[in-house]
Amino acid sequence: MSRFGPLLPLGIMLVCALLAPAAEFHASAVKVDITPSASKWLAGYPARQSTGVHDRLYHRIVAMDDGHTQFFLVSSDLCLFAPSVYDEATAQLKKETGIEPVQVWWTVTHTHSAPEVGPHGLLKLMMPERYNHEPDHEYTASVERSLIDGIKKARSELVLARLAFGTGYSAANINRRARDVDGQISLGLNPDGPTDRQIGLIRLERMDGSIIALIANYSMHGTALGPHNTLISGDAPGTVETYVEEKLGAPMLYVNGAAGNLAPIYTVQEDFRAAHITEFNVLLGDRILAANQSLAPARAEVSIREGERFVETPRRKGFGWDDSLGNYLHADKGESGTIRFPIRFTIINDDLALWSAPVELFCEISMNVRSRSPYPQTFYFGYVNGWLGYLATRQAFSEGGYETQTNPFTERVEEDLTKTVLTYLDGHGR
Repeated sequence: MSRFGPLLPLGIMLVCALLAPAAEFHASAVKVDITPSASKWLAGYPARQSTGVHDRLYHRIVAMDDGHTQFFLVSSDLCLFAPSVYDEATAQLKKETGIEPVQVWWTVTHTHSAPEVGPHGLLKLMMPERYNHEPDHEYTASVERSLIDGIKKARSELVLARLAFGTGYSAANINRRARDVDGQISLGLNPDGPTDRQIGLIRLERMDGSIIALIANYSMHGTALGPHNTLISGDAPGTVETYVEEKLGAPMLYVNGAAGNLAPIYTVQEDFRAAHITEFNVLLGDRILAANQSLAPARAEVSIREGERFVETPRRKGFGWDDSLGNYLHADKGESGTIRFPIRFTIINDDLALWSAPVELFCEISMNVRSRSPYPQTFYFGYVNGWLGYLATRQAFSEGGYETQTNPFTERVEEDLTKTVLTYLDGHGR
């Protein structure tokens, strides 16, 4: 027997591996109407019911498949939902398709002119007098069912694709933590406050260059319209989605970022005219379109890596809990305990890191992570897979204000989150 004999099978395997064709990248996008036909309780602000529809609401769903990993991103024209809604929908999705929850990111645009979805959860603990009506089980079931069917459709329509990403800039947002002469913080406008004006863009296109979908990541509350509006609407984010889609002829997913302390520059207005709603097409929509034009050429060689870590942080003493908040509380449910919530990661081509959390994050935290990330580009996707309230900076806790009084966390949460995220990114870096 040749002295090279024992190595021959390995050598053959290596040659075969080198000659084997690389896995091909596929993508798709679908748009599913979730506009209700009847009057609904609207999310956000004081309790009020809808009196009509100004513009329609949608699930916008993107599917990506690198030949080894499938990833589904959903952006819905909704305000928020409890983690149990995500858990329920993805459990049923797995039962019907085998798709694991870790493969599905479900985020919302955070419009305050969309129907409530799911149990009241954390909101009822914060404002029991506001949420004294029954949750809308029928609409919630409809939203979940359309989500599952939409993901199925997206997976069935995957086509050969290429991917490009990059950034743009828009001044459509503004810090909303107004500061008075005595240092008191209130909801308002603060032109001098921290603001993240980066647009993160991901473009999916067919091999002939035609667009499958555009994903636009921008941090801004969906509150151009205030509590006097009772017409169902996607607010400024929904307006921009529709505008860009008309220009591109393809779906655009508005993925909100760290908008916890960021408002639209026209905010909480009485009606659509007062909110200058179509001006957001110029302020943000045209900036998205311009950034899309400047992206580097798309690549057909795409790899996707998924991951998950959990932040463990003290719960605020005396803050209640609710079963609809999912399995996010450790220890007792009385005066103390530890909140444990998931951070999801998706790494694309070792060049783009996406991370997400089920909170309304302050923009300083996201920008800090971005500046310290080992990846050339790092995008934060907010309001993903449920809602556990505001996640503010330690400084904000010392200053006070609405956001620090209406969340279950302590001033330690910024450090606990940042450490968890950066430890993962550094450990899985390029």
